[in-house]
Amino acid sequence: MPRLRAALIAVIFASLSGPAAFAQGEVKSSHGDWQIRCDTPPGAQSEQCALIQNVTAEDRDNVGLSVIALKTADKQAKILRVLAPLGVLLPAGLGLRIDDEDVGRAGFVRCTVSGCIAEVILDDALLEKLSKRTLATFIIFQTPEEGIGIPISLSGFRDGFDSLP
Repeated sequence: MPRLRAALIAVIFASLSGPAAFAQGEVKSSHGDWQIRCDTPPGAQSEQCALIQNVTAEDRDNVGLSVIALKTADKQAKILRVLAPLGVLLPAGLGLRIDDEDVGRAGFVRCTVSGCIAEVILDDALLEKLSKRTLATFIIFQTPEEGIGIPISLSGFRDGFDSLP
């Protein structure tokens, strides 16, 4: 499992920096259930960091997610990116509930050999919900009728996000 987690993190950082290969990243700090991981991709002028949490579905060991929050290098945008396993139903997108509120769905933007990536702009309203609530449940679909909810602790999210360079 540790090798799989390291491979997922390497893929996540590769997706952060585009096609350039990106190393696993060093844990810079922990904030509740979240970690800030940083690395300098080849050719980059500065280190890039992301707030990350990796989780597995409670009832399915083989279904996991990596949730990544980051600020773009130019500091102009904040992004929430989720790496879901291969085999998800792409047209259904990725659902999100925060505590008891349905927040909506995000479309998948691409798939790699390691999984499919959904991302949304982390606007102030969504950032506020993630910061002040306790549990986010990401929902992936394997069939139109079968949604799998994967809970993510929000403990430490705001502190970690505010600590991102």
